[in-house]
Amino acid sequence: MSEDPKKRRSQEWFGGTDKDSMIHRGWMLNQGTPPDNFDGRPVIGICNTWSEFTPCNGHLRDLAERVKRGVLEAGGVPFEFPVMSLGENNIRPTAMLFRNLASMDVEESIRANPMDGVVLLCGCDKTTPSLVMGAASCDLPTIVVSGGPMLNGKLRGCDIGSGTAVWQMSEDARAGTILKQELMAAEQSMSRSPGSCMTMGTASTMASMVEALGLGLPQNAATPAVDARRRTLSQYAGRRIVDMVREDIKMSDIVTRKSFENAIRVNAAIGGSTNAILHLIAIAGRLEVPLSSQDWDAFGRDVPTILNLQPSGQYLMEDFYYAGGLPIVMRHLLESGLLHGDAATVSGMSVAEQVSDAENFNPDVIRTEGAPLTESGGIAVLEGNLAPLGAVIKPSAASPELMQHTGPAVVFEDIDDYKSRIDDPALDVTPDSILVLKNCGPKGYPGMAEVGNMGLPAKLLQQGVRDMVRISDARMSGTAFGTVILHAAPEAAAGGPIALVQTGDQIAVDVENRRLELKVSEDELARRREDWLPRDLHMITGYQRLYINHVLQADRGADFDILVGRRGADVPKESH
Repeated sequence: MSEDPKKRRSQEWFGGTDKDSMIHRGWMLNQGTPPDNFDGRPVIGICNTWSEFTPCNGHLRDLAERVKRGVLEAGGVPFEFPVMSLGENNIRPTAMLFRNLASMDVEESIRANPMDGVVLLCGCDKTTPSLVMGAASCDLPTIVVSGGPMLNGKLRGCDIGSGTAVWQMSEDARAGTILKQELMAAEQSMSRSPGSCMTMGTASTMASMVEALGLGLPQNAATPAVDARRRTLSQYAGRRIVDMVREDIKMSDIVTRKSFENAIRVNAAIGGSTNAILHLIAIAGRLEVPLSSQDWDAFGRDVPTILNLQPSGQYLMEDFYYAGGLPIVMRHLLESGLLHGDAATVSGMSVAEQVSDAENFNPDVIRTEGAPLTESGGIAVLEGNLAPLGAVIKPSAASPELMQHTGPAVVFEDIDDYKSRIDDPALDVTPDSILVLKNCGPKGYPGMAEVGNMGLPAKLLQQGVRDMVRISDARMSGTAFGTVILHAAPEAAAGGPIALVQTGDQIAVDVENRRLELKVSEDELARRREDWLPRDLHMITGYQRLYINHVLQADRGADFDILVGRRGADVPKESH
């Protein structure tokens, strides 16, 4: 089989008769690759984030083999390669610190190697945006295959959600309403199969965003990791990427401004993670598509949350798949006039064509009829003198009675200050107080850790309090919940107004009107700013120094300033 409708990128390595081509081909033959594989057929890179330290991605070696089958069936040649894998549960100080580094690994690996198209295998939270960001900067034909969610957690005959149950049960243990032994019993019950969190955490949100953007095949978001149909989807992806190379369909041909508007509305409808705003803004920046936090508010504000899934609702991802999956949500939005039906997808069909036959098998899980979970979902972007560049809250996971609230601040200067004082019986705090956590943003932590959903003071938990307004420059897990205001920008470490807040200051939150105000006079704030000194950022590694020097604020997606943009995949000069 020899095909060369036009000279492929990989032929710059394999297609000649000179010394360099001999080097490129010859050493590849030591793997048992037949020489005719280098005759011009599409060479497909399989970018794999498999790692035993990343349990959510621990099954991706198997999916890679399925992708390879599909590539071979379609007449391509597959080569698998590893990139940095970010396991949310294990990496310290936070996986977000390394998202941009992993994206650099992906971008440079794609550009430096002889591939014509790439399949991205991802799953755990930051593995999806890091791979998509890196691939976007290269802009080759690209398909994403997500690893899929775990099966539903089961504890004492009841379903429990990974992550969400951790936050719920750990607070119950601190309140003294359950024993530590009961908390420990939930460990294995939550994680009983390969896959990522089966709540609508960041992993499931980003798998949904991949499908909504058109980068994944139908049912990429919800098919369980252990379901045979996840393997089938992977094999189909292997076939399709070969066709995309032949048709020269690049990522930028698929993912456009319309795609991002669709994804924002899908995120609102599913009650997706607040982390999606950071990741999609960063991806858009790599593709040179204008996208802002204000766009998130504008396009998601009036979209009802119709997916009844934890942490906002009741069910889990396995139930979502059996009910019909993301195509049901997208069809409902399309029929409501909220999606661009002509947006492209990697399947070769438009969004409208792809979801036209979707059928809802459980209207309590996907509420396409009757009452939605919340009338106005999405991610609300608040502005005011406390966060001039914005802060975000997820209304579907918050307490309605706290969505308009004024109260005195209880300030923690950093995460260590919080941990040392939160359970002090002498802490001056009431249910009306607003907890404020500083120096946990991109530069301050560093890496913008998921510590914004601060656990409540033990003495209030023991009184039955289960939610309070919390404000920080940090992030929170997509599996978490509560009236938690995040991503305050500029962050404290960059001299943002949150750095000036003092215990006792009145703060007014008005989610309906998108306001976040510190009730302190401008004169007093000016005086405090004169006294403010930047903290020692404790840069202990070369990469952390690079990170702090180049990371953008949350409203810009926390990407590096030096990485924004599409640099393409021109063939580099020879190495020998």
